[in-house]
Formats: sequence, structure tokens, C-alpha cells
Amino acid sequence: MIRVLPVSRVVARFKVNIAIVPLLLVFLITGCSLFDDDGMFRNRGSDYLLSQEHPPITVPEDLDAGAIGELYRIPRIPETSVLDEADDGRAPRPRQLATSALEEEVKIQSLEERRWILINRLPGEVWPRVRNILNSNGVPTAHVDAPAGVIETVWLEFEDDSEYNHRYRFHIEQGVQPNSTEVSVLHMAMIKNGDIPAWPRVSTDVEREKTMLNVVAGDLANDGAGGTASLLAQEIGGQSKVDILTPTDTAPYILLKLDYDRSWASVGYSVSRGEFSIVDQNRSEGVLYIHYGSDEGENKPGFIRRMFGAKTEKALPEANYQVRLTPAEQGVEVRVFDAGQTAVERVEALRLLKKIRASLS
Repeated sequence: MIRVLPVSRVVARFKVNIAIVPLLLVFLITGCSLFDDDGMFRNRGSDYLLSQEHPPITVPEDLDAGAIGELYRIPRIPETSVLDEADDGRAPRPRQLATSALEEEVKIQSLEERRWILINRLPGEVWPRVRNILNSNGVPTAHVDAPAGVIETVWLEFEDDSEYNHRYRFHIEQGVQPNSTEVSVLHMAMIKNGDIPAWPRVSTDVEREKTMLNVVAGDLANDGAGGTASLLAQEIGGQSKVDILTPTDTAPYILLKLDYDRSWASVGYSVSRGEFSIVDQNRSEGVLYIHYGSDEGENKPGFIRRMFGAKTEKALPEANYQVRLTPAEQGVEVRVFDAGQTAVERVEALRLLKKIRASLS
């Protein structure tokens, strides 16, 4: 059965619907402005930036103050946590994760007569993997010192050497970069049935050391035990090798707990990357003359000169900073000065030191 409404009621409903349309349009047009700072509903998303620190409530001595305390303690922000961008009144955005933090990288580095494996994993993760690599390759261990990061093998015999026995010492320690590990190998040979000598400063056979490094580095790159860790090896390598110190009475500086040769090579590598470029250097005085910032520009020839083979010449930048390395009791101190060897403003010095710290190797 079909019900037919009177015409008057249909027209009335139609008029009501037409009356609602303008109201909806008004809300749609002004809806966004209703939630602006000047609108009916103010946006409170940035109110925390206006928060101020107030002293704690003072309770009389004759009353119990146990029920009153700080619910949310404000942590002290270290001076090294300066913003990398200009302060525009907004909260700083979180740093992007570097690719190396997500992907494992294993490479062999060398400096003069020293070589080591560098892997971007914590020593506590690398320690059990190195031990597993030795076991899987049939190399038993004779001495293990997890806190010191030392693994020593038993005496080994090689088919191509009937006169000597051989053994290896592996040293696993903190890398220069955070969350990185360095694995070095020391080889020692001894005449069979002879007296056991002390460990040498450098490997007896460099080629055998290199072969072992390649084997361990290859297995580290190919194994799938990246998520395992050793509780006994959590303190391997001790403290960080690199610290940014901010004394109140002097300018901030980087403290490298490395020898001078390694420090010079590491800082030189860092100030040759990114926005840095080395203009000149004086190793005997420990000074690197660098340019920081965008390039000065290019000397582009005109159209006629380009027709005859003239090429664009990039203008050489001028040094606008000096990086000085000074040997100290605990290692090597790295400071930044301007081109006139004057101390840089404290905040700017911290910015540059953090950028140098980020690329040390």
C-alpha cells in the first residue's frame, strides 16, 4: 500500500531542508577558523611552550610535607644540546634516523701499520658473534676476558708452516662513533717447542693478520645474529672514546681518548666531509685550516669562451675557521677558532664541534 502525503506537507518539508543548506555552508566556510587561535575553540597544541618553572611549595615545619612532591621533574638540558637550526620559537623536530642506524655496515679500516674492523653495532652484540665465528671455523679459545674485550686463541698449526706455531689475540672495544665497535687482530708466531714469547706490539706476520681480519669481517657481514647480545660483555671498551666537554671557565672542546696519529686522521676526515673542506693544514702545529659553509661560487666563462673550450672553474674557498689539536693527559683536545685564531662564540663553537663529532671515524 502506497501512502500519499498531502502536497502542503511535502512543500513544507522541502522548505525546511532548503533553510538548512545556508547554515551548513556557513559552518563549512567558517569551520576552520573556529579552531584558530582567534576562533571560538583555541588551539592549545603549543601551550606547553609557554609553561614556566615555579619553585616548589613551601610547607611549614610543623606540617607533613610527604604528600607534596614534584610529579614531573624537569630534566636538566646539557649545554651540548644546542639546536642545529635557528631558534624560530617552535619546538625542535626529532632527528632523522641515519641509514647506518638501520642497516648494518662492516668495513676494514687502516691507519699506517694498524688495521681494524668497524661495525655499527654495540660491543655487547659483536662479542658473542666473534666468539661464534671462531667456534664455527674450528679455532678454540685459550683465554677470554669479557670486560677487557680480549679473546686469545690456542696455538695453531698451519699446513704451509712446519716450523712455527701461531695464535691470535682479538681486541673488541668501543668505536669512535656511538653504537659502534672496533675489532682488531694481533698475530704472533713461535718456533715449535720453543719458549713462549710475550705478545708483540704489532703482528709477527701482517699477511696472516689481514687474512684473519678478512675472514672475521666477511662472517660478520654474512651472519644473521645481529639481534643477540652478551650480558657479560656489556661493559666492553669502557667509556666513550669521544666526549664534548663544556667547562664554565674555558671554551668547549672535543676530548679524543686516542693517540695523536689516530686523532689527526679522524678529525681530518671529518672536516673534509659535508659542508666542511680543508684549505690548508699544519700537522706539526696541529692546525687544520678549514672552510665551513656553502661554496664561494663558480667562475663561469661566457658563451664565446665556452665555444672555444673554456670550462667552469670553481673558486677556491678561503679558510674561515681553524681546528686545533692539542695533546693532553687524557688524550687529544680539539678546539675551534675563527680565521684570526680568536675564540668562537660559545654556541657557534658547540654547533661546529657537534658537526665534527658526527663524522669522526
